[in-house]
Amino acid sequence: MKKFIVEKDFWDVFPNAKIGIIVCNNLDNHIKEENKYMPLIEDASREANKYFTEEEFSNNEVVHVWREAYQKFKTKKGARSSIEALLKRVYKQTGINAINPLVDIYNSISIKYGMPCGGEDIDKFVGNIRLTKATGNEPFITYGTDESEPPYEGEIVYKDDEGAICRCFNWRECVRTMLTEDTTNAFLCIELIDSLREDEFNNALKDLADLISTNLNGICEIKILDINNKEIVIEE
Repeated sequence: MKKFIVEKDFWDVFPNAKIGIIVCNNLDNHIKEENKYMPLIEDASREANKYFTEEEFSNNEVVHVWREAYQKFKTKKGARSSIEALLKRVYKQTGINAINPLVDIYNSISIKYGMPCGGEDIDKFVGNIRLTKATGNEPFITYGTDESEPPYEGEIVYKDDEGAICRCFNWRECVRTMLTEDTTNAFLCIELIDSLREDEFNNALKDLADLISTNLNGICEIKILDINNKEIVIEE
């Protein structure tokens, strides 16, 4: 049995947060048609223009709320939420590349709803997954390097028994558990720290699960964690 546990260290910093999880099983994530999901990303990008109401990019609320969140824990200089990175590409019209079906689909939902989304391969987890503060000695190797870059002590991370999986919420993920074409069982998350957007949060989870079920033949189950519901089973 594998669990996802959001630990007290996290709730001490973000007591009003909600973490939406979609557990997906029996997926077919192979690329059968290049750029098949780019229209989803392009439609979402057009819709995301509604978030740019301020001339200064960082002052737009969907970006600003995460800038403030990152000031509440130790981060690497320049670390930014995944939603800021995606929306900046939309804002600057630099384009977003296709990666694989699962990633393309969750990127489209992230952009459409202005919320951070992430995903990992459940079969590559070692033990339980925890969202917590790092001790600072967790191994972490990200895409494009062979060297471990452990998180800072006190940094908000997802981690398992072998090391950190994602640093600074969903800023950067490790290679070990990343989604690939061979992924058949996936752990997807959407993070909410703005309580005024709970309806959009719920809609984003539903839309993501529906898209995956329809396009990748997966069986999806949505679960939401909060300070009163701190752990779930993700694999029996």
